[in-house]
Amino acid sequence: MVFNSLHFVWFFVVVYAVYRALPHRGQNWLLLLASYYFYAAWDWRFLGLLLASTVVDYSCARALDGSGTEARRKAILWLSIGFNLSVLGFFKYFNFFADNLHALLSSLGWRVDFVTIRVLLPIGISFYTFMTMSYVIDVYRREIPATRRLLEFAVFVAYFPHLVAGPILRASRLLPQIHEPRRISGQQVRDGLWLIAWGFFLKIFVADNVAGVANAVFEPDTTPTGINVLVGVYAFTLQIFGDFAGYTNIARGTSKLMGIELVENFRFPYLVRSPQEFWRHWHISLSTWLRDYLYIPLGGNRGGSLFTYRNLMLTMLIGGLWHGAGWTFVAWGAIHGTALVGERWWRERPGYVERPSTAWGRAWQRFLTFQVVCLAWIFFRSDSFSDAWELIARLFTAWGESSELVTGGVLLAIAVGIGSQYLPRRLPLALMARFSRLPVPAQALVLSVALLAVHAMGPEGVAPFIYFRF
Repeated sequence: MVFNSLHFVWFFVVVYAVYRALPHRGQNWLLLLASYYFYAAWDWRFLGLLLASTVVDYSCARALDGSGTEARRKAILWLSIGFNLSVLGFFKYFNFFADNLHALLSSLGWRVDFVTIRVLLPIGISFYTFMTMSYVIDVYRREIPATRRLLEFAVFVAYFPHLVAGPILRASRLLPQIHEPRRISGQQVRDGLWLIAWGFFLKIFVADNVAGVANAVFEPDTTPTGINVLVGVYAFTLQIFGDFAGYTNIARGTSKLMGIELVENFRFPYLVRSPQEFWRHWHISLSTWLRDYLYIPLGGNRGGSLFTYRNLMLTMLIGGLWHGAGWTFVAWGAIHGTALVGERWWRERPGYVERPSTAWGRAWQRFLTFQVVCLAWIFFRSDSFSDAWELIARLFTAWGESSELVTGGVLLAIAVGIGSQYLPRRLPLALMARFSRLPVPAQALVLSVALLAVHAMGPEGVAPFIYFRF
């Protein structure tokens, strides 16, 4: 069940109508049952995995609260971490390690006939395992108390707006909203409708319109021209932003309608001037999770420059593997890690002084950072190293040929996607405020016309969200 489908529309209409009529505890039960139905609509076989993760981490957190000795508390913590990483490792990385082991043994001349076992990837597993792990870690650190209400914890884990593609929520933010009675304000409804409309625009008009170009360029065994590669890379750069930011906006808007606030996950990420700033604006919930639960425990920026560089690189390599079980994702993380290390090294040079930048200087920094991000996306999107290197080679050598992929609609979608990054930061808030002052019938009319226009401009069919595969 995807947000941009009639199945979800009818599902949400029924759930929301009943939700508004129920008292607080009834609302929580409804959210839990609706979330389990939403997840089971993908593949009911993995519902037991979601339930197991919920029960194990709820029990571990309760045990941490009732345990006095540090040794026992550490044992409980590692039981939770071990369980979550084992589940994530098996379902997400079994095929990756099996294939690489087979290739290694074959390269050594050992012929090994493996029994073919292909493990399916449960949707959303990367997101909800990170959420439950961070909850147990926070309880271990005594930053939050363990909840005693299994129902509320189960809603926290399975809450359907964020379940399959984030954002990755912290228990300290979401659990209190589940625990306390919710009063849905008119402002939340208006803001929620606006976010849903903007999310559909990013998904259908921007992401889905450029998806065909990106797919044609990144398809294996193709020989695109240099201009096609360039346009295809920019197309995917905008596709993944419009797709993921669109999903997040729809999730935030849907949640606002139910009186629950989700965190902002994107903040003009292609307008930034440095790799460090990029990760403060792109997939914010993941970057802060990696910072708080990986980078800082590794030592952060303590222990000197070399240790800091190591910690940055390890964090980004693991962040790459989190996205997918493949060496191309490791390369994507390595490019970002190298960029972060290079930026830090530059700023730590003896005699370095931060000088006020000129307009041209800021434009150059934005351009350079954007190109590094685009280069990394080539590896992220490619099926293999050889495909990625082939595209990079053709980007620099296969010019002078005609381009059959560059059309007016594609150029318009790319221009809108890039141009939206340069809009004044206050403009979306100003438009939202203007929209919120309209009468409710006028809001409904504007929203309906906008969604119809977006669907009319978008391609036919319902394209799944990219981050569902992670």
